[in-house]
Amino acid sequence: MPEIPFDQRDGVIWMNGEMVPWSEAKLHVLSHGLHYASCVFEGCRLYNGHIFKLTEHTERLHESARILGFEIPYDVATIDQACRDTVAQNGLVNGYIRPLAWRGSEQMGVSAQHTKINVAIAAWDWGAYYDPSQRMQGIRLRLADYRRPSPQTIPTKSKAAGLYMICTLEKHKAEAEGYHDALMLDWRGQVAEATGANVFFVKENVLHTPTPDCFLDGITRRTVIGLAQEAGYEVVERAIMPDEMLYFQECFITGTAAEVTPVAEIGPYKFKPGAVTKTLLDAYTELVNPTTSVQQTAAS
Repeated sequence: MPEIPFDQRDGVIWMNGEMVPWSEAKLHVLSHGLHYASCVFEGCRLYNGHIFKLTEHTERLHESARILGFEIPYDVATIDQACRDTVAQNGLVNGYIRPLAWRGSEQMGVSAQHTKINVAIAAWDWGAYYDPSQRMQGIRLRLADYRRPSPQTIPTKSKAAGLYMICTLEKHKAEAEGYHDALMLDWRGQVAEATGANVFFVKENVLHTPTPDCFLDGITRRTVIGLAQEAGYEVVERAIMPDEMLYFQECFITGTAAEVTPVAEIGPYKFKPGAVTKTLLDAYTELVNPTTSVQQTAAS
């Protein structure tokens, strides 16, 4: 739990086109997004004053909304600039940015064609998701009970709030049992992802990662695949069955929050964070920490 509750922090939040004092950025209790999960969101990292792959995140926010059947009333460039403005007005150099869009309270019921689409952007100081001093020791994951659903049952290509309900449940179970996170299978019994991050395995210097056909093809995931290929590693995207984890030497997860985090254990399966994981962790760390000149170019 944070020391200061998130609704009581100082600063401002961009909301529907204007900066609002942090404690006043509120929605009505009858908002459709609260009752029926008609809400999409993004998570971006701020490194040394630069928001990593901001436009890719904003484009995905728009696509997520489209998949859920609504249109965000601000274009990509406007939201990009609003993210930068929110960071600047909160005096942040490193941190996390959370843009989100949701249906409002103008209509209550499953039908929501006449609701207003609201957009907000919050930003705050946030360090490493896992203890960086212990990073190369690897985290421990529980095998989740819930499974990622079929694309025929839910819009799995959208970063939609409702898709994270089972992630919260599994994260709570994992932490209650002394684990850091949980690994979810999909509805077919294949390895899918962690509760908020994609997963990679290493065998004989070849990377193996599940095909993202029922979960998000993460922006960090794609970035790490590119870094691995630049470093000369082969990357294989394929269906992975749980019992195959017995034969992998290394494992790590990737995500905006998790960045590149080594894994030492998934249920009964053990891994030893090694050279491949370290190479990609270092490459990612270098990539997301731009020089001053890069920052100035990005801001211009």
